[in-house]
Amino acid sequence: MIGLNTAAIYVLQTIGSMYLLIVLLRFVLQLVRANFYNPLSQFAVRATQPLLKPLRRIIPSLFGLDMSSLVLAIIVQLILMALTLLLAYGTTGDPVHLLIWSIIGVTALFLKIFFFALIISVILSWVAPGSHNPGAELVNQICEPALAPFRRILPNLGGLDISPILAFIVLKLLDMLVINNLAAMSQMPDVLRLLI
Repeated sequence: MIGLNTAAIYVLQTIGSMYLLIVLLRFVLQLVRANFYNPLSQFAVRATQPLLKPLRRIIPSLFGLDMSSLVLAIIVQLILMALTLLLAYGTTGDPVHLLIWSIIGVTALFLKIFFFALIISVILSWVAPGSHNPGAELVNQICEPALAPFRRILPNLGGLDISPILAFIVLKLLDMLVINNLAAMSQMPDVLRLLI
């Protein structure tokens, strides 16, 4: 029985995390003002539209951002964590803790989106500089707002851009100092730490 629960948790976390990534990616794409005519952006819109449409009637936009996609990400994370706890321990746990853990998880995923987009951007700059692939264009649109503050601070090094290194350091420090400490302070169970 334990093996089946472990397998069910693995399948649930894999599928749930993929959908959560798509929902949060939709929020990030709107945050960075990415091209919504990009085929990958259209995929994110179509995959999230059925659940976002009713939420938009209830949750207004704030500062030009679709807050319903952020709320949907927190709801998906909350349901994912509650089901994981139910399969692992037979209880869904305290709703207040679940909400706190869900916000921590969504924030961690938000940082990871930028972290991995930066890695992809750096690799693409080596192997396919100036590529007009829809995926490469989308990655660059995600990375540009994260890199712009560092590019203003750093001096011009003659074609060598070290702003991604500083961005990596800041993102990793935020993950280590903020996310991990919040997870520890909120007494997040180990089975849920796999989700952040």
